[in-house]
Amino acid sequence: MESFSAKRAAIIYNPVARKLSRSQHLLQRTIDALKHQGIEASLVGTTGPGSAGAQAKKQIEAGCDLILAAGGDGTINEVAAGMLHTGVPLAIIPGGTANVLARETRIPIDMLASIRDLSKMVPTRVAIGMLRMGGFEQRSFLCMAGAGLDAEIVTHVNLDLKAALGKLAYYIGGFSQVLRPLTEFEVTVDGKSYQASFALISRVRNYGGDLEIARGASLLRNEFQVVLFRGTHSLRYLPYLAAVGLRFAERMSGCTFVYGRSVTCKAPKDQGIFAQVDGELVGKLPISAEIIPDALTLLLPSSFISKERSAVDIRACA
Repeated sequence: MESFSAKRAAIIYNPVARKLSRSQHLLQRTIDALKHQGIEASLVGTTGPGSAGAQAKKQIEAGCDLILAAGGDGTINEVAAGMLHTGVPLAIIPGGTANVLARETRIPIDMLASIRDLSKMVPTRVAIGMLRMGGFEQRSFLCMAGAGLDAEIVTHVNLDLKAALGKLAYYIGGFSQVLRPLTEFEVTVDGKSYQASFALISRVRNYGGDLEIARGASLLRNEFQVVLFRGTHSLRYLPYLAAVGLRFAERMSGCTFVYGRSVTCKAPKDQGIFAQVDGELVGKLPISAEIIPDALTLLLPSSFISKERSAVDIRACA
């Protein structure tokens, strides 16, 4: 595995991220911890939605050979968007609500622990997902996109409650959808069409930090795992949730698991169906997503890479 070293870094952080807003002193301590590893780092706060990518690009142009994203998965996505195809590694400092990418890659959730052994991590080229909405608007993502039920839940999450309670706010939003009717829509994966009321387009197994829905997904694969659930009533999802928890959803009627590099979701006429990326609402259908191979260099623990490569090889031979 390729060795890693860096001399100059920028820590791009979201000052309103749940963990950072409560413990901003930790950011200064990360600078000290990096200095002990021979890396001079500076803090760069985001100035608003969409600003992190431009800041990452500016820091790279100024000579930084390492970028660290401190915040949740939304902040990490924004930072990564400014780093695509640059070759500069991105390191993760978990500071958000779910921290899906950190949990997926076995990076410690504790901020200081996440960068304590940075020099032992491995720069790894990974594919990203590129989501296109309506016309020409697009957005990259590292973890997942969803359409239908889970995006509807995101629309009902109270942001003040999210800041106070974290992931619990999403469960409260989910309970608000009980007994509501759902609309099925068309999902096309690599040219083959399906129907679903919830479509998950995933690069990772972990969903929201608590469940593994797309258990065949991998950051080291150049494709999505797409998980589709059918049903026009939210109560249908209670047995689905149990099946996911007990790890037999792949064998359950109404659940479809497929792999693909290109996915489109289209709503029936006059139906407004929402879409989300890593827990953030992005708009309504139609959307399309495609894999962009070798787009980003991530710093990952060597133990995660070894285990993941073994799992991918096993599935490839199956």
